[in-house]
Amino acid sequence: MHVSEGRVEVEVPEQGGEGIGDEVFFNPVQELNRDLTVATLRAYGDREPRAESYLDAMAASGIRGVRAAAEGWDVTLADIDAEAVELCRRNLERNGLDAEVAHRDANALMHESVFDVVDIDPFGTPIPFVDAAFANTRDLVCVTATDTAPLCGAHFHSGVRKYGAIPRNTDYHTEMGVRILLSAMARTAARYDAGVTPILTHATNHYVRTYLELDHSASDANAAIEELGHVYHCEDCLYREHDEGLVADPLDSCPECASERVLTAGPLWLGPAHDADFVAEVREEVDDEMGTATRARRLLDALEAELHEPTHYDQHRLCKEWTRSASGMDEFLDRLRDAGFEASRAHYGGTTFKTPATVSEIREATRAE
Repeated sequence: MHVSEGRVEVEVPEQGGEGIGDEVFFNPVQELNRDLTVATLRAYGDREPRAESYLDAMAASGIRGVRAAAEGWDVTLADIDAEAVELCRRNLERNGLDAEVAHRDANALMHESVFDVVDIDPFGTPIPFVDAAFANTRDLVCVTATDTAPLCGAHFHSGVRKYGAIPRNTDYHTEMGVRILLSAMARTAARYDAGVTPILTHATNHYVRTYLELDHSASDANAAIEELGHVYHCEDCLYREHDEGLVADPLDSCPECASERVLTAGPLWLGPAHDADFVAEVREEVDDEMGTATRARRLLDALEAELHEPTHYDQHRLCKEWTRSASGMDEFLDRLRDAGFEASRAHYGGTTFKTPATVSEIREATRAE
């Protein structure tokens, strides 16, 4: 069948599911991911004008790389599957575009060649591919992780094995996954004396997507590692705090409720997961030809305003804990701000928010008159 996205039309096999299975080359659920990739590439081209080359390391149908080529990037599409390689060639020809198509293992290609931008979008964990990506990429590494259960702590041992960190399944489990992934990326890049700066990160539709700008020196790598630390979370009252450093200093008991059921998670990325100014630039590059334009703009609006706290709260979860009825989110956040606390919505859900206030401070500040 033929699929139109943005400015291109591609041929893809008939779909029996959501991109799951060895013979499936196209995942329609990822259209938002691809639309945001195109908008990000447009904005990044202005941010770093010398960036020209783009590798779609696991091209499958080639739709992401074809769309990048339509934007004027010097594109290489790679896949280890011969049928995928032929499909990429047909889709480039269909759109009158020139790009290199490589029938190669992604890791071998990335170790041998240098690209300005590398895009890693595998099925499952990106971990087997990121060493090769960080070893040679000049400017930007784009990473998708679809194995959210290990990242978020729902599959604990798998998360520990794959990401070299302790994930915990908390009420902010989605953000836990984001920060476990960013931690793993920072530690991997540091092995190659590269520092990462996340300029856009979002968790949507059971995947995490991040865009990591690179700086190439040992001091940059050290600076990124300094953004790592641990979160301590009380399972009883939902209190949490964090501290920097690769060595954890666990709490013996919760300082709010004295519970001894306090979890330690980390090392996590504690720094900003996005650059608000760049997010705004990406939003300006979203156009109405994109099928998910409305969703993309809404998501980017939320990200631009989102505070950089390393955990978020869910109003409904807090109110359940307090045996209190939930209020409207605008009213709830206004009460927090009126009490002197910064507060923002979080993009993880309609009732999620961020604030530096503690649980007890939130409870007191939002208590109805």
